[in-house]
This record gives sequence, C-alpha cells and structure tokens, in this order.
Amino acid sequence: MKKPNYSTEFKVDSANLVINQGYSAKDAAEAVGVSESAMRKWVNKLQQEKQGITPKGKALTAEQQHIQALEAKIKRLEREKDILKKATALLMSDSIKPSV
Repeated sequence: MKKPNYSTEFKVDSANLVINQGYSAKDAAEAVGVSESAMRKWVNKLQQEKQGITPKGKALTAEQQHIQALEAKIKRLEREKDILKKATALLMSDSIKPSV
C-alpha cells in the first residue's frame, strides 16, 4: 500500500489545529483524516521550525525552506572551491617542473 503524500500547506494547517486552535493531536488527526502519529510528527516539526531548528527532512515553513536552500548552495559552492583549489595546485605544479 502506497503511503499518502500530503502537501506542505496541508501539514502546516493540520499542525496549526493543535498549536494554535487547542485541538488534541488525536482530535485534529481524526478531523483531517490522518494518523495520530503523523499529526504528532507534523506538530513537533512545526514547533521546532518555529524555534529556529532546521529539520533534517523537508522543511514545513517558508523560512526553514529558505535556510535549507541556502545551506545546499553553500555546500555546492564549497565543493566547487575545493575543485578549483586542486586544479590550481595541479596547474602550478606542472608549470614549476623544468622543461626537458
């Protein structure tokens, strides 16, 4: 059986039933038709993101999604910089060798 795929907006709206509207996780889960464990996971994730904790998986809030995108860009740029350093070192070592 394939696991349902819920949109980020749906997860945030559902978690906000618990966080902002005082529903219990069980009642909110029943109201939107998801498992209680999924609801608890979404609530915990959203609460952590609101505290500034970047999640390991896909972020729910726009701010954390932006942070994840920037972190990915930094990693890519660092890899590119390392490649350029190695290429420069290789080219310099070739130019230092005496001609025969």
